[in-house]
Amino acid sequence: MPMQGGLSIEQMCRLTGVSRASFYRSLQEQMPGEEDMEVRSAIQQIAVEHRRRYGYRRIAAELRRRGMVVNHKRVAGIMRQDNLLAVQPRAFVVTTDSQHRLEVYLNLASRMKLTGVNQLWVADITYIRLQREFVYLAVILDAYSRKVVGWESERTLAARLAIAALEKAIAERKPLSGLVHHSDRGVQYASADYVRILNQHGMIPSMSRPANPYDNASCESFLKTLKREEIYAHEYRDLDHLRTNLEAFIEQYYNRQRLHSALGYRPPEEFEQAANTTTTSQGATMSFFRHEEIFRYDVGFQLNGEPTEAGSPDHRPDESPTGYSSAGWSPPEPASALPAEEHSEGEEAV
Repeated sequence: MPMQGGLSIEQMCRLTGVSRASFYRSLQEQMPGEEDMEVRSAIQQIAVEHRRRYGYRRIAAELRRRGMVVNHKRVAGIMRQDNLLAVQPRAFVVTTDSQHRLEVYLNLASRMKLTGVNQLWVADITYIRLQREFVYLAVILDAYSRKVVGWESERTLAARLAIAALEKAIAERKPLSGLVHHSDRGVQYASADYVRILNQHGMIPSMSRPANPYDNASCESFLKTLKREEIYAHEYRDLDHLRTNLEAFIEQYYNRQRLHSALGYRPPEEFEQAANTTTTSQGATMSFFRHEEIFRYDVGFQLNGEPTEAGSPDHRPDESPTGYSSAGWSPPEPASALPAEEHSEGEEAV
């Protein structure tokens, strides 16, 4: 539908006090041909704005945000007809070197229940192929909001790459003591220099179990999105050209504009702002397995010096009697442990 008197549909709806959803619903009933053209135009506009990074589900979500109620299957059909389907991914290459004798830390991330930002950060490294060389990218995400809080790209996989990303994240977020930093078992994250920085800022190291990518799923998901929607869609002359594009994608697009399905189809910054205005974070909670001789259903425990009934329903065998809060708590020394497979069954270091 053409603009009337220089006013867009959004402006006309606002002036007349009519919701855009009601307008498009009425348009679909009275002028189905016009409504189809409006939907196609909006889909093309969104696809161009996001440079073919959005798939049909995110475009359908963006249409709903604009007041157009359109089934995602219809969006997929239109995108297929108009050749607007998102750029497809390529193969992923592992860059983790976990064959080292450095200390490996207990996995805390899998037991955390997050209630706010700066409680759990997840970190990872990937490679990027340029025209004449390979370079590497280190990123750190806030696991609660999926926002990228620190990143750096270099020509080397040395520890200084991960350290640079960590220092940027600390300068940007200024987290309190007690934040859990989770990564794989790569030598970059286990290095003495990296762990020293974590200790200086009261952060608790945490590492994934061997051959288990699920503990770091949010970071893996971001890297997959980055490669599919930015890296594979462009050719970069050199590292400086790559850094310029990465900054635009991460800082301006991903953190501020791109709808994230895990956040209710909201961008990370919008999600953080909404969370800050509606909730007051009291810290993440965490539960641990306890030895069956110390903590079992059929053994009563004492609270304030008084024994409770055996099999009390107040706690599960995999929980400590009191809640664990990582926010605002600074341990004397970060917990560390040998790889999980070396512990006896049903027992884990605390």
